Formats: sequence, structure tokens, C-alpha cells
Amino acid sequence: MNKTLLIISREYLTRIKKKSFIIMTILGPLLMAALIVVPLYIVHKSEKETHVLVVDDNDYFLNKFTDTKKVFFSYLSGDINDLKKKCISGEYDAVLHILGGIQSNRSNLYYHKEPSLSLRGTIEEQMNKIIFDKSLIDSFNIAPPLFATLKERSQTHIVALQIDEHGNEQKSFTEINRIIGIVAGFLIYFFIFMFASQVLRSVLEEKTNRIVEVLIASVRPIQLMLGKIIGVALVGLTQFALWIVLTIGILGAIQLSTPDFFQLGETTEFVSNIDNQAQLTPADNSIALQKTNILNEINNFYSFSFSTFIIAFFFFFLMGYLLYSTLFAAVGSAVDNETDSQQFLMPVTIPLLLTIILIMPMAEDPNGALAWWFSMIPLTSPIAMLIRIPSGVPLWELLTSMGLLVLFFFFCAWIAAKIYRTGILMYGQKITYRDLFKWIKY
Repeated sequence: MNKTLLIISREYLTRIKKKSFIIMTILGPLLMAALIVVPLYIVHKSEKETHVLVVDDNDYFLNKFTDTKKVFFSYLSGDINDLKKKCISGEYDAVLHILGGIQSNRSNLYYHKEPSLSLRGTIEEQMNKIIFDKSLIDSFNIAPPLFATLKERSQTHIVALQIDEHGNEQKSFTEINRIIGIVAGFLIYFFIFMFASQVLRSVLEEKTNRIVEVLIASVRPIQLMLGKIIGVALVGLTQFALWIVLTIGILGAIQLSTPDFFQLGETTEFVSNIDNQAQLTPADNSIALQKTNILNEINNFYSFSFSTFIIAFFFFFLMGYLLYSTLFAAVGSAVDNETDSQQFLMPVTIPLLLTIILIMPMAEDPNGALAWWFSMIPLTSPIAMLIRIPSGVPLWELLTSMGLLVLFFFFCAWIAAKIYRTGILMYGQKITYRDLFKWIKY
């Protein structure tokens, strides 16, 4: 036991002192924070005011456009060729020319410098509403506010309620649950492959350099294999924890230095509307109240035990890593280089790859036969079960999946130890599957 602890300590301390570990520990949080910060930064930088000059040959749309936070409308009449020059001079960002005739919904948008992609949609949306309101009055003699009220009252709203074994009801946000499961599945896949591959390369490196011959003289092969696997696992958990802490620290520092950075303009406008509900009509108050309730529900959207999900995530990550790292270590001990390892790694990695390929069908129906069987098979359960948990999994199924994974790990560790014991000292020989079966029988 003491020798195993020494090997674990050696693997752990050796790896965390490497420049690659330090660099990746620093770059990891920066890259993860950049994935969040850069898109928001681009959005903020792209938010600029756009001034649109409206030229209406019918004089129907004059003073009917509504200014937004980023788009402002002005109105002029005259020769369109002269007014288009105002774009070139920079006085206006765009000129909207609404053509005359009975088809007053036809128009041209002129610009010198290309405006934002949302400008055309904003203008079309407002023009459609203006024409629609006119049609309501002219054709049906219905006031637009009355139509909006009728439309709101006729809207259906289905609330998804999940019932547990005791008959208790709880609101469920199906789409969010699916996204959480898919993201967790991809994370497990990424970390298992990354850290299990480190075990494979470490075994190959020691075997190629003949260091393993010296180590085998003082420790048993099974101790060496387990020490290497656990040591790399601790390195992975350390790096994973540092990534989370440093990423949160970076995002927190940005939030403190720029409080409005993570708040988009639309959200701010929505909150201000909620705060001024007293100025709204009864119908608007009803809509705002519903949106406020939705916000409160989203803040408590977990229709499952989040603590259970976190515990399950770390369990399946750790056991999935231990399972695949033992198989990777066995493969690494049986070959002389990483190229030769591919023929043995393919059958090992196919279950994980198949689970990733089928991740969307399983997320679509987490309680279907495909997802259920994949969540029970040990080689696929680390990913499949995490996809199912956010949508609700009976406790007995979760415990059964965990138990099967643990039992299968010990079985694979027993097989891997037999292969490792013989293969780690084999050099210059092309190993076949028949050789592996012989080593297992010894």
C-alpha cells in the first residue's frame, strides 16, 4: 500500500510541476472565460446608434415609426437622389424610401456603410405592424389596442408539471433540462478522453525509455498501474477544480469592474418596464406579471435535485475515467508505440463515440429504450446517465447504473492488471488479440 501511495505521489507531483500543466491551468480558464466574454464584447461593440431617414411617397408612414434604443427615425421629403447623398456625407446611416402607389409596403433601403443585420428586420417589423393596424381599422373597424387585448386573452399557456412517486407536482423546464444533460455529457466525454490518453502516453513513455524495468524490480505491476491511474486522476481533478475557480474569478473580476457587461440592453429595458408597471394598462400589467413569474420560475428551473446531479457528475466522471484509463493502460503496456495502440483502442473507444453520436436522440427521449439501455451499460453510462438525470431518473435506476459501473470497473481492472503484468516487459513484438487472451488466462 505504501508503495502504491509513493507511485501516486510521484505521478501527481511530477505532472503538476510540468510546464504544460501550468500553461494549460492558466490557459484553460482564459479560454473558457473568453468563450463567454468575447461574444458579449462583440455584441457591446456592435451596439451603435443608427439614424434612418424616412422618405415616404405616400405620406402614410410619416411620424409613425417608433425609435428604439439603437435606431432613430427622421422624416424628410424631396428628390430621393438628393436625399441619398446624405448617406454618403454621413449625416444619416440609411435612407428608407417607401415607394408610392397602392402597394405602399414596397420600399428600398439605401446605405453607404453597411448597417447592422438587425436594422432591416426592425424596420420591416414596424412597417408590418403599421400596415396591419391600418387594415384592422379600415377593413374590420377594430382598434389595434382592442385586438392586442383579444389576442392576449386567446393565447394558450401549457405548464409542464412533473409528478413524483408521492403525487407531488413540480414545474419542469424540459428544454433547459435537455441542454444541461447534453453539456454534461460532452464534458464527461472530453475529460475522460483527455485524462485517459495521458495514462496511455505515460505508460508508453516509461516502457519506451525502459524506466519500467527498474520500477518493476521494486513494485508489483498492479501497484504501478493503479498508482499511475490514481495519480493522473488526482492531477485531472486538481486541474479541473483550478479551472472552475479561476474562471469564476476572472468572470467575477469583469463583473466588478464593468457591472453592466453581462447585461444586454434588452434585459435592462425589460426590467425597467417591470419596474414601471403602474404606468401600464391592465392588459399590459397582466403580460408583465406573467413575464415576471416566468423569470422567477427560471431562477428556480431545476426540476431535479441539483446536488444529486453534481454528485452524479463527479461520480460518473471519476468512475468513467478509472474504467477507461485502466483499459488505456492495458493497451499502452501491450504495444511499443502510440501508432500500434490504435488497433486496440478502437474497440475500447467505440462505445463512447457511439454515445456521443446518439446524444441528441437520447436527449430527445431520455426515458426511451435507447437512453435507458445506454445508461445501464457501463461503457456508455457515464455519458448517457448524465443526459437522463435532469429529466428525472428513479433512484433505483441511478443506483443500479452506478453499481454496474463499479462492478465492471473492478472486472476491467482485473483483466487490465493481467495484460499489464505481461505486456509491460514485452518489446519488439507485434501483439495480437490472441496474445492478449493468453495473457489474461495466465
